[in-house]
Amino acid sequence: QVQPTFLGVKSEGPKLVPFFKATCVYFVLWLPTSSPSWFSALIKCLPIFCLWVFLLAHGINFLVSHRSASRILAGLIFSAVGDAFLIWQEQGYFIHGLLMFAITHILYSSAFGMKPLDLKAGLLMGLVSSSCYAFLYSYLSGPFTYLVAVYIALIGFMGWRAVAGVQLCNDLWTWTKLSACVGAMLFMVSDLTIALNKFCFPVPYSRFIIMATYYAAQMLIALSAVETRDEEDFRKRS
Repeated sequence: QVQPTFLGVKSEGPKLVPFFKATCVYFVLWLPTSSPSWFSALIKCLPIFCLWVFLLAHGINFLVSHRSASRILAGLIFSAVGDAFLIWQEQGYFIHGLLMFAITHILYSSAFGMKPLDLKAGLLMGLVSSSCYAFLYSYLSGPFTYLVAVYIALIGFMGWRAVAGVQLCNDLWTWTKLSACVGAMLFMVSDLTIALNKFCFPVPYSRFIIMATYYAAQMLIALSAVETRDEEDFRKRS
């Protein structure tokens, strides 16, 4: 089982070249966040646009026949809208971005599915999420008190579904399920850094940490969507 997915992941590499180039452009330009513009929004969203193209390159029929892939694509679309909103977060659009990413996590959770259930992983993720909210709680006020709680619950649930899919103990894991798991964890690190930096205290190199983990997370989650096609292609070649 590992062999077909490993070959599949290897074959996806060239399709991700535009994403890596767009990510380099973002970090090289490093446009100031103090002066938001449509150009800075474009540069920030460009790597996510490249992940749209990465999934669309596998064909519309693939996306239509594999609901998990189409849901991940939808999640990437909402992510790009969220990224644009966060460019203007100081102008009052932070909550709009939060909403877009909340929808993204719902879509990703749906893509990862509810089987296997793995209640132990769910309990662990629940404890981690509760601990994060307990730490943030005293720094929150107004609508953020409950909005952040809902958001943490959603991203924690998404993380649970990604971790549950790996099944390392049962030797049923695949490289792409592992990439979904690592991607979900990186997404949580990125969002926790945002929360700490916005509500609690300045985090050194916060923007670099947030964006590096975010882009890596989105790439790994997008990569997890192509697992089914890779395994089918391997069986046909065999």
